[in-house]
Amino acid sequence: MTIQNFWRIPLAATLLSLLAACAHPIGVSPLETPVRNEAGLNPKKVAYVMTDDDRNKEVITAGGGGDKVSYFPYRDLEKSIRDALRAVYADVFVVKSSSDRAAIQAYGASYVFIPTISTTSESPSLFTWPPTKFGIDLTCQVNDAEGKALTSVRAQGNGTAEFAEFKSDFGLAGRRAATQVSEQLKQQVLTNAQLR
Repeated sequence: MTIQNFWRIPLAATLLSLLAACAHPIGVSPLETPVRNEAGLNPKKVAYVMTDDDRNKEVITAGGGGDKVSYFPYRDLEKSIRDALRAVYADVFVVKSSSDRAAIQAYGASYVFIPTISTTSESPSLFTWPPTKFGIDLTCQVNDAEGKALTSVRAQGNGTAEFAEFKSDFGLAGRRAATQVSEQLKQQVLTNAQLR
């Protein structure tokens, strides 16, 4: 084996490991969110908590072909949360902390929703990296304006997409899951007697 060939083997192995370690960025914002019907809204005002740290929280999960995908679930799903609440209540505000009493009182919020999001993704494909299955689990702890825990609501979404559907929307399975989550969150809030 020549010295030139000796160095090619570890170099090729290093390049392959770097490629395998890369996570492909995708977006998982909803395709659509619940329609706001002004005539049927609850007159109360509510807030949800979303910090800059939440929005900047990057998550990496499985894609296809042994690859990974990366995304920002809180940033992408903020619209799902906000629009679900806007489909129920007259006004919805965002606050940076559930303990920010001044902001909560200034907005006149009756309830404060504190979201926790977990996600999963997968694909059986050996040749393409976009995930064909994507799961979102959203739980919101709900406090009153004084910070007392009232209840919690949970919404789940499971999106699927086939390779032929991806085109340039590589996060399509995730976006479908986000759409489900938004509608389900709306329904969970509507049917919770403590949130009327």
